[in-house]
Amino acid sequence: MILISPSLLAADFSLLKEEVELITAAGADMLHLDIMDGHFVPNLTFGPPIIKALRPLTDLPFDVHLMVENPDMYVEPLFEAGADIITVHVETASHLHRTLQAIKEKGLKAGVALNPATPLCSLEYIYADLDLVLIMAVNPGFGGQQFIPQSCAKIKTLRRHLRNMDGAPAIAVDGGMNPETAAKVIAAGADIIVAGSAVFGAKDTKKMITALRG
Repeated sequence: MILISPSLLAADFSLLKEEVELITAAGADMLHLDIMDGHFVPNLTFGPPIIKALRPLTDLPFDVHLMVENPDMYVEPLFEAGADIITVHVETASHLHRTLQAIKEKGLKAGVALNPATPLCSLEYIYADLDLVLIMAVNPGFGGQQFIPQSCAKIKTLRRHLRNMDGAPAIAVDGGMNPETAAKVIAAGADIIVAGSAVFGAKDTKKMITALRG
């Protein structure tokens, strides 16, 4: 079962309540929440208070993607805000194992994101601590970018590596997702599709979520 995690970054920010209720009714499996600090990526989004405000509106798991220089400082506030999964970038965590353990100690699931140019070998010694690996198929920071085709080879390699691993983390893909590119990454081994513009810009949200599943 392929899971669809719409990215709130592409929603109408003046109608967040309605947008969250829309994707919930349309059959989304998760809600992807991008926190950006304007330093690790050249953009600013929202923080834990917005997530806390949205939490009562849906039972969907909240998948929080931290694009920030100091992810450790967000763990406690995100736990209190109602996050279910916290994904940090390997490029920003000085002590990645410690950060993952801090997330796990809160009873949350832990993920690691890899930028397009970051190799899979950076995960070699932490797979056992992961619930999710997020492959970035665009350079992070903005929605609506074009899918990087080389991401498929990266996903295939990761899937081969995880195939015989007990309790292997799920593979999520974020960036440039539409029914065509989603089909490619699913064929390569993806489990979760993170889609922003394709979902929130669709005329028929439910139909688009179904199409993204392949």
